Amino acid sequence: MPKLVPGCLAAVVMIGANLALAAPPSESSEQNLRESEQYERLLCTNAAFRQKRIAQECGPLQGSQFYDSCVATFQCGAAPARRSNRPPPSETIR
Repeated sequence: MPKLVPGCLAAVVMIGANLALAAPPSESSEQNLRESEQYERLLCTNAAFRQKRIAQECGPLQGSQFYDSCVATFQCGAAPARRSNRPPPSETIR
């Protein structure tokens, strides 16, 4: 049984990964994109659907500091407004 050279195995893995990235989008990725766009349209045009999704996604967070942020993610057409002028925690952690 031939011995595998560690560098060769890594090269084969890298070539396979590059081929996968260079491949044209598959039908499933295009379908996923269409379904995402349909979801966004429903969310922004159907108030009952939007309220149901907010209840499902944010309901368990009611009463916590995260509820308002969760609801803000369901805004249509605009980025959610920040609640303060302080930098996000990721910029203040030392």
